[in-house]
Amino acid sequence: MPKSDLILLALDDSPVLSLMDRALRVKYETAVARDTRSLALILQESVPALMLVGEKFNGRDGTRIADELHERFPTLPILLYLEKAKPEHIKEIFRLGLSGYLAPPLKTVEITEMVEASLKNANRTGDWLRREVRRTTASLKKRAQISEAERTRLESVFNNIHDSVMILDLEKKILLLNPAMCRTFGLDANSAVGKPALEVITHPDLLALLTRKNGNDPLSYYEVGFPDGRVGNAQLTIIQEVGYALTMQDITYLKEMDRMRSEFVHTVSHDLRSPLTSVIGYTELVERAGELNEIQRDFLKRIQDSVQHITALINDLLDLGSVEAGMDTRREFVHLDAILQYTLNMLQGTIKTKSIRVHTEVAPSLPAVRANPIRLRQLLDNVVGNAIKYSDQDGKVDISILAEGDQIILKISDNGPGIPAEDQPHIFDKFYRGSNITENITGSGLGLAIVKSIVDSHQGRIWVESAPGAGTSFFIVLPVRSDTQPLRKPA
Repeated sequence: MPKSDLILLALDDSPVLSLMDRALRVKYETAVARDTRSLALILQESVPALMLVGEKFNGRDGTRIADELHERFPTLPILLYLEKAKPEHIKEIFRLGLSGYLAPPLKTVEITEMVEASLKNANRTGDWLRREVRRTTASLKKRAQISEAERTRLESVFNNIHDSVMILDLEKKILLLNPAMCRTFGLDANSAVGKPALEVITHPDLLALLTRKNGNDPLSYYEVGFPDGRVGNAQLTIIQEVGYALTMQDITYLKEMDRMRSEFVHTVSHDLRSPLTSVIGYTELVERAGELNEIQRDFLKRIQDSVQHITALINDLLDLGSVEAGMDTRREFVHLDAILQYTLNMLQGTIKTKSIRVHTEVAPSLPAVRANPIRLRQLLDNVVGNAIKYSDQDGKVDISILAEGDQIILKISDNGPGIPAEDQPHIFDKFYRGSNITENITGSGLGLAIVKSIVDSHQGRIWVESAPGAGTSFFIVLPVRSDTQPLRKPA
């Protein structure tokens, strides 16, 4: 990383400021603003590569300062220093689109690693690009009012964006296109501007995106392939009263990562399952070899239980990996009520043992869902199984499947202990287990993560409503077809 990259520190005087300055001076040039006046002066003279703002700076809210700076420098990566990392602060950081945060205790290596990662992410990912395109294209309407300095800055940003960008009017005539678009598709900006995009663009995938039937949707995506093996992700975004923004990001490395992940899943499936199967087989042979004493039988049972637990964990990890890797492409029209009945039949033993009352409500003439039937059964097995598992003896579970427009709504409710509010944002995280779960309730912490991945892979939505002592309700919304637009939350 060249030392000419300027890191701007906007923090009140403190040992933390000194620590950050010392840590970053090794690799970068640093500038320190100790008040809002010095901050303004520095920003007049230079644009930093990254900025680090304190939670409180010169008596002002650091998040407000960061938000104002993003308006002025949309592509500038900004880190926030927090005295204490609270959930509401972290949520605000993500809402504002900041690069991340630092919080005590701080180590020199952590500071440099976070800055390095933020700089790399700003250049690599397309998230900041889409934000900048929205800002740039929205500003076109006010071109006449923009000062020369502001116009120069906007043009510089637009021309230096690594991803391909083309701005079209309402008739899909070309208004602007950046050098990246010209290089990628062999276009000449001078001759292309003012012409219909359908006459200038020759790539079949881009033409398909511009002419697709749902091309008037707010955001349409299309995968663009190139003869040399590169893959791009093209988006057609509607800009109100202006026209469209056609953008494309190179996702070749993401495709390669997906391929490697798929290979890993297949490899792990064989290399881990095979020896475990052998262990189970040998324990069964030991049992048949002769009479065992009580201690030997106990040890053997523990081995078998441990292997079964490991096998279940591996199966969950492989299932999660398969879904996340996009390997489950099978789709067919299936009836959720039939899958639900199958799940309830499989859980009958537990239902009878705990004397659980299960009430189901299924809408008449329920439309079929275009989905992977195996994954939908896995989804219901997990969610309905959890409702029964966490219900008390003689408890009650309510299940409803209703149709609303072009989507199906599932609701699974129990009268169990509920989920504490602090746990609810994390219940779909891998290996997360609630703080109120007792030791006698086993689980890998992957069940709901798998459920979330299955729902996401079917373009659905899932959320939870719960309170301690008041039970838990899971809501799952699935489209009748998996190629529909993102779903709305029912009223």
